[in-house]
Amino acid sequence: MLSNIIRLIIAGILLLGSIFLFIKSLVGLGVLTLFLSGIFVLLHFKNEKNLFAFYFLRKNKFQTAGKVLSGVKHPERMIKSQEAYYYYLSGLVNSQEHNNTQAEKQFKKALKAGLRMKTDKAVANLNLSGIYLSRRNKKLSKYYLQEAKSLDKQKMLSAQIKEIEHMMKRI
Repeated sequence: MLSNIIRLIIAGILLLGSIFLFIKSLVGLGVLTLFLSGIFVLLHFKNEKNLFAFYFLRKNKFQTAGKVLSGVKHPERMIKSQEAYYYYLSGLVNSQEHNNTQAEKQFKKALKAGLRMKTDKAVANLNLSGIYLSRRNKKLSKYYLQEAKSLDKQKMLSAQIKEIEHMMKRI
């Protein structure tokens, strides 16, 4: 929490500095400090470790993403949406490393904290469905699969949903 306050204080100081530079007709430096102020405000709302973890997940470097996420000491001090995405990313990394019990906890925390995008909620529910299916808990698996179906409006996860439905029929 303290680092978020410090970021906003630095952004405010840089904003005041840019106003001063504009008044003194140093437009180039004023624009630069205004840009730097914007970066600090952006980093207040978007945690840089989450951004790096997203980048490494897109590059399929799950161990590196896990190392980046392990650098976060107190995720509960993040803004609620960033906390939710921290847990979401941790769940994805743990599920790729076949640590299903930890992934289940992380996905549930992410859903409880409140993921913003419906697609992310659908992915979390789909992963929870797969975890419960691997434990032979068909009832919970079906529940989370229905949640994933209702959240997947753009049909981006239809192939994965069909695959889990097919695996569910075999049990």
